[in-house]
Amino acid sequence: MVILASASPRRQELLRNARIPFVVQAADIEERIREGELPRDCAQRLAREKALAVSSSRPADCILGADTIVVVDGNILGKPRDAADAARMLRLLSGRDHEVITGVCVTAAVARGQRSGASTSELLTTPALGGIDEQLAGHRRLATASEATLVTMGELSDADIREYIATGEPMDKAGAYAIQGIASRWIPRIEGDYSNVVGLPVALVYRMLREQGEL
Repeated sequence: MVILASASPRRQELLRNARIPFVVQAADIEERIREGELPRDCAQRLAREKALAVSSSRPADCILGADTIVVVDGNILGKPRDAADAARMLRLLSGRDHEVITGVCVTAAVARGQRSGASTSELLTTPALGGIDEQLAGHRRLATASEATLVTMGELSDADIREYIATGEPMDKAGAYAIQGIASRWIPRIEGDYSNVVGLPVALVYRMLREQGEL
């Protein structure tokens, strides 16, 4: 059974559309960006923390964690704290290219015969395959990866930003916008995986679950 460690309705819809069976158990962690942390490292760390937070109560299940961030000029944008923070993010993105990065972590129990002698605090890194970092942590196997998509945002006027924030759509979205919603009117071009910008790189997730033997 795949457990999605996220309450995001966008991620749930993407998995349902791809016919990947799952149930939801949202992780309760602080999504904090560490000072000086590289964007990919940040997205992958948060995805891993979400997956591990849920795995403690679901030791027999496969847990899928994900975290999406927006990056512009090296600045990491998560979810806005309030309307003023959303306006700040949208002004940063207006008329510019930016990158959307989603970190993904899949963790599952290791079969008894495959367990190493590692303690729960010891990580044994194996060679990465196709950008997927595989590790053993005690009796669990962790596979972590990320996907990046380049997004072009059109020019936004102050009125555009005020009216958009008033809809409420930006408030729980990384970078304060939803490409599948109202904000689609301002996005003329992307380079890469569209589903990644929505919140979950479905093709990457499918490959990781297949490689872990979960599908």
